[in-house]
Amino acid sequence: METTRQNKIARLIQKELSDIFLAQTRQMKGTMISVSACRISPDMSICRAYLSVFPGERAQEIVNNINENQKSVRFELGNRMRHQLRIIPELKFFVDDSLDYAEHIDELLKK
Repeated sequence: METTRQNKIARLIQKELSDIFLAQTRQMKGTMISVSACRISPDMSICRAYLSVFPGERAQEIVNNINENQKSVRFELGNRMRHQLRIIPELKFFVDDSLDYAEHIDELLKK
């Protein structure tokens, strides 16, 4: 069960990460990254961000690239949130495949 404070911080991190990825993907034509969810640990030290990537074929490649460069993303997040949070949590990024799963279930139901 997440506390109210965890939810507020997770939503704030989600918004800021969305802005960061929006600015970065403007330079990459034909790619879109959105942050579908953020989950933060009870001690506020680790944040798991779930990314939805278009096109879906390159999703794992892009998320792996973001995980390799997570220090620069965390630095940018720290610059944006330095007045709201004392400690910026460690970031871990994962592919959000819930849309693909929903499409698969929909196809199975149509058969």
